[in-house]
Amino acid sequence: MRYNRPQPMNAALTARSFADLKPLRRALQEAAQQRAERERLRREAERRARAERHLFADAVGPVQPLKRGHERRWSTPEPPEPLPVQRALDEERVLRESLSDEFDVTTLLDVDDQLSFRRPGIGLDVTRKLRGGHWSIQRQLDLHGLRTDEAREALGEFIRLAHRTGLRCVRVVHGKGLGSPGRTPVLKGRVQRWLVQKKEVLAFVQARPLDGGAGALVVLLQPGRRRPGG
Repeated sequence: MRYNRPQPMNAALTARSFADLKPLRRALQEAAQQRAERERLRREAERRARAERHLFADAVGPVQPLKRGHERRWSTPEPPEPLPVQRALDEERVLRESLSDEFDVTTLLDVDDQLSFRRPGIGLDVTRKLRGGHWSIQRQLDLHGLRTDEAREALGEFIRLAHRTGLRCVRVVHGKGLGSPGRTPVLKGRVQRWLVQKKEVLAFVQARPLDGGAGALVVLLQPGRRRPGG
């Protein structure tokens, strides 16, 4: 039996085949390097995450849990009180508009059988209707027993709030002075001066006997904001 002997490989062909494998080897090496780099980045990311999770413990050191029965209960602090901005503004305005006891009111008062006051431009019919009960009395301020400074402050606040809430007719009781030294009314003249200085006041008259007579004044206020529901 005859056997065919293998033919020797052409040297040029072999060299060309090895040359064709070089790009493949290079691609495999680059792929291996990329896998190694990704693995390195993954391990680095895990290390950083682990370090961040243990950052507080590493900084504080070993701790021991509190014994039962001594647990600390944290409570939310109460919110601070709101700043009374509007009240502060009102008080500042009151100080600016402080009522003077030295104000000369004599030339502004109509003194007939009963004392009255009306601002310029307000007709006599207004005080006549006010004296006759044309406007019903909606609120009253009684100044009995108050010192002069207390009465001044109370009157200023009363007139301001009455006007703000839309009231038109109020009564101010200053007393007849029967209990004062010399039986002289202390507040009567001062209340007249204070009311004349209040821009909210259009007019006032001495009250009718059934409304307090010489111990009270009926006051007509400028139209203000309407009361809720009015």
